[in-house]
Amino acid sequence: MVVSIKSACVIGLDVYEINAEVDTTNSIPQVNIIGLGDTAISEAKERLRIAIKNSSYAFPKTKVVINLAPADIKKEGSAYDLAMAVGILLKENIIKDFNTKETAFLGELSLDGSLRAINGVLPIVIGLADLGIKKVILPKDNLEEASFIDNIEALGASNLCEVAEYLNGNIDLKKIKQNIDDYLVEEKNFPLDFKDIKGQLSAKHALEIAAAGAHNVLMSGSPGSGKTLMARAFSSILPPLTKKEAIELTKIYSISGLLDRKKPLITSRPFRSPHHSSSSAGIIGGGSNPKPGDITLAHRGVLFLDEMVEFPRHVLEVLRQPLEDRVVTISRAQLSIQYPANFILIGAMNPCPCGYLGDSKKNCTCSEYQINRYRARLSGPLIDRIDIQLKIQRLDEDELLADNKDCESSAEIRKRVIKARQIQLERYREENIRTNSELSPRQIKKYCKIDNETKLFLKNAIKQFDLSARSYDRILKISRTIADLESCENIKISHIAQALQLRSFK
Repeated sequence: MVVSIKSACVIGLDVYEINAEVDTTNSIPQVNIIGLGDTAISEAKERLRIAIKNSSYAFPKTKVVINLAPADIKKEGSAYDLAMAVGILLKENIIKDFNTKETAFLGELSLDGSLRAINGVLPIVIGLADLGIKKVILPKDNLEEASFIDNIEALGASNLCEVAEYLNGNIDLKKIKQNIDDYLVEEKNFPLDFKDIKGQLSAKHALEIAAAGAHNVLMSGSPGSGKTLMARAFSSILPPLTKKEAIELTKIYSISGLLDRKKPLITSRPFRSPHHSSSSAGIIGGGSNPKPGDITLAHRGVLFLDEMVEFPRHVLEVLRQPLEDRVVTISRAQLSIQYPANFILIGAMNPCPCGYLGDSKKNCTCSEYQINRYRARLSGPLIDRIDIQLKIQRLDEDELLADNKDCESSAEIRKRVIKARQIQLERYREENIRTNSELSPRQIKKYCKIDNETKLFLKNAIKQFDLSARSYDRILKISRTIADLESCENIKISHIAQALQLRSFK
């Protein structure tokens, strides 16, 4: 009789049930693993043989055939080792019969029979719970990560012997339950605080608006004007993660292999700052089995592109679709994977190759041709997708020597940002969005209504500044955020005027 043991695989963020079907035949002793597996799976036959032997169990002296079903799903990695080993031991009556329909197994086997941690445990456990699995047995090192899911029992084992003894009813395996709320404590100690940044009051206010509405920002200014410093302090004014966002981020970092085993839950908004030598695959994601790139790892957080114009143009152009759709779709010949990419883009650049165009202290040495060629690295469609475009001026002597006592701290700014976000959450509770930056054209008409006087003012602005339809929508989104920060129900002319000032990049 064929033995079937449940496991699972994750492709993108989707989880698929995998059944390790084990049978033996009277033939030359060998192990055959079929079912569209990669090299790590084909090599599992030796891990299984030695691990079972070193766990003091007898390996079958017949031909063992293992089928990882369904056979049309490509399987990668070593997470199926434990399921295949349990199937062999159950087939040999070393393990007593148990409810194989409600129990799943995950884990890589070492040659001594111990279990190694694997990546992607959290999304797999969530997926197994949705598939009706009641219990999952996995390596102890993955137990904390799996312990946040309520409707499935996660049990941690150190080795194959413990798993066999538990299934035979001789011992109990370790299990823990953790509350997400215990981890989601509001951060207070950020490495950079806005009160430590001198001057730049208008830029700080613009970043406050960006944080409140999750708007993208591009800062252009002379070297040393504070662009990078303000960008790195930006995380300190963002609202804390919600439970749903924390789980969503942890799933992404788990499948990427970037989750700290000692910190099994992502509790702060990510800040990704890739180098300008990064490839488009590194930014977007990719590989034969596509993994998340920086834009997905920055989901619900910040993607900071320092010296933005130094990135190859083709790398920057791949950002256009994710900035609009807030998801990224990676297509391959055999599959298509969609990852979330709802991030705040912050770009920093110099105004020209020498860096001093428009500087109050130094003269620019660049020709008009050099300046135009330099700026042409950022295409018009990409710039049009960036809501807030700032010109940052260098501080003068008095500002540099001034005391920072009157500067607002990040904590004070953050309170206003959180209040504005709460207004948006309440307003969009019937919609599938959370912030003003996510408004669709239909939703803009519904939630960004303006009176006739404001319409006339905006009409003149569209004509004067030659605004595109996309720019018009983004002006209204920014105006809606400014109104929320001032707790105004309706958008006023002053909000439109301020929004226009925040798109002054040329």
